[in-house]
Amino acid sequence: MEVLAIVHQPDAGPGVFADAIRATGARLQEWMPPRDPAPPQDVADYDAVIALGGAMHADQERQHAWLADEKRMLAELVQAGVPVLGVCLGAQLLAEAAGAEVRRAPAPEIGWLAVETTAEAAGDPLIGALAPRFQALQWHSYEFLLPPGATPLARSERCLQAFRAGTAAWGIQFHAEVAALDLEHWIDDYRSDPDAVASGIDPEALGAESREAIAAWNELGRGLCARFLDATRG
Repeated sequence: MEVLAIVHQPDAGPGVFADAIRATGARLQEWMPPRDPAPPQDVADYDAVIALGGAMHADQERQHAWLADEKRMLAELVQAGVPVLGVCLGAQLLAEAAGAEVRRAPAPEIGWLAVETTAEAAGDPLIGALAPRFQALQWHSYEFLLPPGATPLARSERCLQAFRAGTAAWGIQFHAEVAALDLEHWIDDYRSDPDAVASGIDPEALGAESREAIAAWNELGRGLCARFLDATRG
């Protein structure tokens, strides 16, 4: 099995998803569109594609021209039935590619927040195991609406958190992939995110909470990615 991880910035890579992928013996390749316009090989040749997060926003095509190309590519993958998992920005791009509106949320979600699964998630191979609720690491100021014909799988108090489009494409707003060192860097560098500053986060409190929660969260992330790979094989 060959898996492509689309990485949008150096400190937002596949994280613990890489552990789950390599544990199965699959080959993981990473591609960073902001640096390289072409993936290592034709994306249709991969068995699965994971689109990850980033500080840029889905509507910033003028600042980041590669966003339009990635949206078109994700739309083609969904249409072709190639398994796709989008995370945060990647989920927003996937949602837009599947026909949904992506917009600035009324308020950012940053920190460890409650997420509840929907009734439709009961039989879902990725999200069903997380029912009925879980604490999730969030870091976003945009949200996606539900794509036409897609299935809602999880919600927070503020927005949709997970969906399935068709039979092989999933989007999750929460950062199930984030490794401890990357999260530490995000918190240390929070002043680079104007929305994080405006939201008034307490970096020391967030850091302490994260150190308590990250080990269990990483196990959840590895499990979610492993289920994605199982669904891919299925």
